[in-house]
Amino acid sequence: MIPDYQSLMLPLLEKLADKREHVFRDLVEELAEDFKVSEDERKELLPSGTQRIFDNRVAWARTYLKKAGLIESPKRGISVITEEGLGVLKQNPKFINIAFLKQYTSFLEFINLKPEDNTDVQVEEITKETPEESLEGAYQRLRKSLAQDLLNKVIGLPPSFFERLVVELLVKMGYGGSIKDAGRAIGKSGDEGIDGTIKEDKLGLDIIYIQAKRWQIGNSVGRPEIQKFVGALAGQGAKKGIFITSSTFTKEARDYSPKNETKIVLIDGERLAQLMIDHNIGVSTSNVYEIKKIDNDYFGEE
Repeated sequence: MIPDYQSLMLPLLEKLADKREHVFRDLVEELAEDFKVSEDERKELLPSGTQRIFDNRVAWARTYLKKAGLIESPKRGISVITEEGLGVLKQNPKFINIAFLKQYTSFLEFINLKPEDNTDVQVEEITKETPEESLEGAYQRLRKSLAQDLLNKVIGLPPSFFERLVVELLVKMGYGGSIKDAGRAIGKSGDEGIDGTIKEDKLGLDIIYIQAKRWQIGNSVGRPEIQKFVGALAGQGAKKGIFITSSTFTKEARDYSPKNETKIVLIDGERLAQLMIDHNIGVSTSNVYEIKKIDNDYFGEE
């Protein structure tokens, strides 16, 4: 189990008790070994996929200790304990957490609290998540809610609108060349289980066949529908197809694998909504928050 960043604060400070300079990467490795963090756990990433969770938590434990004045960084990637930090260790504390660090004015300033506001009243929820984890968690919850609202909209669309939505999405994803070119293909076939075709690339070197079913949630697409689609592709001499539905696929449908070289991509309602968000179909930007960090290259640090 990956420890939360507050649980890492005291062990991290203790690593620096020898008053020597410690490289951050070495501290991460030592703490991972002390807490018996497995290799698989070490590889776990934040939802954004930009950073490892354990590394991020160690980094924030270090940041909080630094803001409280218990450690300092004389140069990039290096941590050293301060006299204040040594004084804390002499007290033999059982733990160090946010509540403990609130005794330091510099830390209160860091979390935007004034000394007079630091009373016994709970002024800040003590969380196990780092700021990045909290931010990304909130983002994912907002995205999930938006995806559900989008899907409800899609289910209520008339078939013709749903077909246009599918066309626009596939073009935004790089298929079909242009909306005009793609629009001529979708919705004209309608036989043998094929709703239309679209170019695989802008040059039209290959064609992808499409089946689009605007079904209500709970009315899942089963294996027979997929087999029918595969058969339709075979009748056209085609080997590539996309089956899109606003509902879901049964396990049997997902597990079905054609014995020939036919490649079928299944897109259910949930994935459809996520792709719409990714490619700005039916959504608009409400707010943009930029997370910035120090540009060490600008300051000439090596």
